[in-house]
Amino acid sequence: MISIVVPTYKEAENLPHVTKAIANAFAGRDWRYEILFIDDDSQDGSEEICARLSETDPVRIIVRKGERGLATAVIHGIEISAGDIVVVMDADLSHPASAIPEMVERLQTGQSDFVLGSRYVEGGTIHDDWSLFRKLNSIIPSLLARPLCHLEDPMSGFFAIRRSDMPESSLLSPIGYKIALEIFVKGEFQQASEVPIHFADRQYGESKLSLKEQLNFLRHLVRLYAYKLGAPS
Repeated sequence: MISIVVPTYKEAENLPHVTKAIANAFAGRDWRYEILFIDDDSQDGSEEICARLSETDPVRIIVRKGERGLATAVIHGIEISAGDIVVVMDADLSHPASAIPEMVERLQTGQSDFVLGSRYVEGGTIHDDWSLFRKLNSIIPSLLARPLCHLEDPMSGFFAIRRSDMPESSLLSPIGYKIALEIFVKGEFQQASEVPIHFADRQYGESKLSLKEQLNFLRHLVRLYAYKLGAPS
């Protein structure tokens, strides 16, 4: 069983497209899978859309009423997932579901124990229309995070792990939206690898990235550096 965990907040328009893209990626393969939408009480019709999608696809939606935030949504999704392998991806169609089979196969064959969908390895690309500011907004945080790991795209939120390799939730102190980096830093991963992807712009809905989230990322980095140095987080 493979669980696809997709954190959502006001992504109703994207849910059918994400579901179809994942179904296409699994077509012709003898793999069982589930799609878990972990929703932060969007109240935008997401529940009704998922109810319809579940008639034809293995879709579940879990609505969180009190807690908020992408990172905690991902952790919750992994904890309740049924899969031996868990893939985490965004709901905005920026992560290509077509990369999932290769990511899963690297885990199944033992080639890797942490697989990242990467924009910055050979073959990876980003949308042609990115402004210089947006490119810098992606590259600079990646450079700040790289001393914590040996990944080219540590800011990617598209990753796959074996569920049994997930670090204990008591070790995690997530802030904001970059949970993949914390899982990697606090997990016991020895064979990380990166699959090149094309990172696309969202077509529907609005970006959730804000100044507050960027400041949260810096706070998160400080905590992770403290952890690596053995200081309390």
